Amino acid sequence: MLRRLSYSVFGIMTVLALASCGTTTRNFVASPEPWRKSAEASCLRAGVVMESPFIAQRSSLSAADDLCGAVHPFQVAAVGGGAVALVPNALVNCQMVPALDQWVDDVVIPAAHAVYGLGVAQMKVLASYSCRPMNNVYGAKLSEHGHANAVDIGAFTLTNGRTITVLTGWNGSDADRRFLHAVHDGACQTFTTVLGPGYNAEHHDHFHVDLMPRHVGHGVCE
Repeated sequence: MLRRLSYSVFGIMTVLALASCGTTTRNFVASPEPWRKSAEASCLRAGVVMESPFIAQRSSLSAADDLCGAVHPFQVAAVGGGAVALVPNALVNCQMVPALDQWVDDVVIPAAHAVYGLGVAQMKVLASYSCRPMNNVYGAKLSEHGHANAVDIGAFTLTNGRTITVLTGWNGSDADRRFLHAVHDGACQTFTTVLGPGYNAEHHDHFHVDLMPRHVGHGVCE
């Protein structure tokens, strides 16, 4: 049912801009969390993510006194079995790759078919790995982006070339509202944190999804 698109992640280096912390000065609050590396290493050993023409393993990320980073992140050019491009590529940890696939396969693509009768060709990535505080607020806690454990999505392009942005579609036409609200609400079944325009002004133009560890039943879906 899905049309597979061909991408070569090795030749696409746009994501490197997202991976740069831009400064060696710590502008966030954080404590060492050694369990994160252990959890990621377990995911890598389990072979949950396999390299492919659209998924490539990258070298270790480390920054800001080793508080940021990932053991061996993946540069992801497409999800949904390669059917939906991520533009630019996302740089995420091992756990985030299957979560993104599940969201796209189980929610995003079905929602597009239900509302528009079309598939999804592309998702616009506004942020993935970035060693920075939450909401870019100086002195705030370290964002999950700093662990390559979060992605911000700003738009969805259908297979007919039409793009639905979170900025204009969240309160736009009936079809766009139904699609974006379904995509947002469905993400809450996979990710532990889902933030959108209904959360605060900082998220007026995108969906933030991450896998911040939380107690069962205490996820954030806003």
